[in-house]
Amino acid sequence: MDPKTGAVDLPEGIHLDLKDKFYFLGKKDATSVLTEAWGNPPDTASEAIGMIFPAKYEPIAGNGWGIELRYEKIGHVDDADAASIDYTELLSSMQADTLSANDQRVKDGFPPIKLIGWASPPVYDFVHKRLHWAKELQFGDDTVHTLNYDVRFLGREGVFVMSYIATVEQLPEIKQSLDEVLGVADFNTGKKYTDFLPGTDTVAAVGIGGLIAGKLAAKAGLIAVALIALKKFGILLLVPLAGLWRFIRGNKGNVLETAVFARMAAGWRCAKGNAGLGHVQR
Repeated sequence: MDPKTGAVDLPEGIHLDLKDKFYFLGKKDATSVLTEAWGNPPDTASEAIGMIFPAKYEPIAGNGWGIELRYEKIGHVDDADAASIDYTELLSSMQADTLSANDQRVKDGFPPIKLIGWASPPVYDFVHKRLHWAKELQFGDDTVHTLNYDVRFLGREGVFVMSYIATVEQLPEIKQSLDEVLGVADFNTGKKYTDFLPGTDTVAAVGIGGLIAGKLAAKAGLIAVALIALKKFGILLLVPLAGLWRFIRGNKGNVLETAVFARMAAGWRCAKGNAGLGHVQR
């Protein structure tokens, strides 16, 4: 693995200033974490362009959390509706949409989702063109709820997406880190929201409300559910994970092998030593 701190420039025209607070994993390493370490199907990680983690947590730390990074080239999002959105009404509509989609989710072999409510209500920063909100979700009968915390940075041609992968119990820590996370990313000159050229550039089909109400995909939450499984069973070491996933996944799909995790653990510790990352808390 190749963790990076400090300044990182992404090909999508986004600059990350991680300082020593966070580290970045590129697309290849992020895919390995999401699929090999956390046991998600490959297609759930297909849109990830990287991940960032707090410097104090390894990607496989049982008490850690991470942020998946994506870029959605949907066009320039008109934010004119932001000041007039009724978020209580929007939540009710989203809960109804989530409920109506459950029959198909179950047919596709995935657990039903219940949108419990806002874990943190939507906030839009008109000056910096940043949007963030959090939903509390329940998958099936799971008593450990999933935190679906999303951040959107609006740009000239699309939206830079940060999706937290964490549990509801970690919400206080995530809120405490939010200002630092919001300060990590910015679009480069020429790609900023204010660089939009009317009549030339594409306008997105959704506004701020549409970004928040975006439909949950058929496989929504698998990444977070994988992380919750690790936390529920108190798994802190990689080697036992193969046995854990045999138990969780049963006969569905390929079983994760111990060698995969041993290789990732060795690679991570080697990379951490070379990069000079701080001591990992457990």
